[in-house]
Amino acid sequence: MNRLEELKKQLKRGRVYRRYDLVKWSKSVDRHLDALVEEDTLQKLSQGLYYYPKLSAFGKTPPEEDVLIRSFLKDDRFLLTSASSYNSLGVGTQLYNERTVYNHKRHGEFKLGNRKFSFRMKPHFPSKVTKEFLLVDLVNNLETLAEDPTEVLKKIALKVRTMDTKKLKRYVSQYGNAKAKKILTPLLEFPAKQDVS
Repeated sequence: MNRLEELKKQLKRGRVYRRYDLVKWSKSVDRHLDALVEEDTLQKLSQGLYYYPKLSAFGKTPPEEDVLIRSFLKDDRFLLTSASSYNSLGVGTQLYNERTVYNHKRHGEFKLGNRKFSFRMKPHFPSKVTKEFLLVDLVNNLETLAEDPTEVLKKIALKVRTMDTKKLKRYVSQYGNAKAKKILTPLLEFPAKQDVS
């Protein structure tokens, strides 16, 4: 068995590999990577990042987003979201293509395979997306959206009254920028008086 075949035996479908992951199995890693991409065993996602596709009835599947991001960042600490997620709040936002990755390591726009991601470095973000986080994040990013901010803010004021005030206050304090705190803090005072629980 030649070295290339030996390297292939180590690969697992559905995994994303960085170049340095494969160095332990190959003394000619760049040559072997070129050969594996050439024969369509691996797909090159970006500089030094490769994917060994899973196969389905419909052909090769793209990498799962969390696997892709984890390999790219070499870190588990990230939060993947999108401005389209704001739709779940029912405040009338559009659908957006871009995916946002809050993390501690990278900042900027990156294309990984056929997908574009906006990586934003933040000191704090929750481990999962909640409606409270989405509301705070929406106000943090209000000026980047295509919608009329005044209209969105009217809907946000109504939405706040239906949410868990205590939890939302905590999220505003932890994840809100100065503008979000200024907008949301007064709105949270009113529902607090309405709480019957």
